[in-house]
Amino acid sequence: MPLKVGYQGNHGTFSEIAVMRYFEGQDIEQVSFTNFPDIMKSCESGELDYALIPVENTTTGMISRTYDLFKNHKVMAVGEIIVRIRQDLIVLPGTKPEEIREVYSHPEALSQCQDFFRSHPNIRAVAYQDTARSVEYVRQCGDHSKAALGSARASEYYRMESLLSGVQDSDTNMTRFLCIAAKEEIPDDADKVSIMLVLNHEPGALYHAMGILAYNDINIVKLESRPIPDEPFHYCFYLDFAGSLNDPFVRTALLKLKEHSIETRVLGCYKAAQVD
Repeated sequence: MPLKVGYQGNHGTFSEIAVMRYFEGQDIEQVSFTNFPDIMKSCESGELDYALIPVENTTTGMISRTYDLFKNHKVMAVGEIIVRIRQDLIVLPGTKPEEIREVYSHPEALSQCQDFFRSHPNIRAVAYQDTARSVEYVRQCGDHSKAALGSARASEYYRMESLLSGVQDSDTNMTRFLCIAAKEEIPDDADKVSIMLVLNHEPGALYHAMGILAYNDINIVKLESRPIPDEPFHYCFYLDFAGSLNDPFVRTALLKLKEHSIETRVLGCYKAAQVD
């Protein structure tokens, strides 16, 4: 029986590309969703075996709308993959550059291509559901004044034309995706841990928490803060650090963190992705 794997968007999104690469060679059934909360719910309930969600981009940083969902759903990160993001300017075949007046795409994609819009002030950026659906929408409109930002895969799938390739601001534009599941899975070669931390709202709380990790010789590779909606100006922290839950020093550090925090929650222990 194939594994059911969820992702956000339509055929040709970078999320679909992440799924295909992460599960390359495995028997899977791809399940597309229109939004991330539904992905989380379906994964939490066991309707999906796995799902891939974007959590960080090298150009725009943390993708907070996905990270924040970990607060409300009991899912675990079991792996990750890094996908290079190459945004093409996709048009109806035969469209000329001077005809374009509007470019549609996901807000994240639009924000990754600001240099393009600054150099083309006559072109308006228009937010749309996702990159692939933007390409589909432009095709349905049949209007040469409209274009989309998306993957070359989306351009090919919808029989469109990539008028310009790689219009993103950075040639090293990459997105990190987490593979999530309802249950914890720790591979033997796991070398990265993700946690969520809620500290007492008092001076030195973060400093002492970081000291616990430093004392146990643990290297922090990512630290982000996010507001707690019902507690004004109180924050939770998302941390990634090198290590494994199989390491006694990591287990000791986590026990100490729990003693000195309001909440310490492990979000996953997995093998860190390599940049290709």
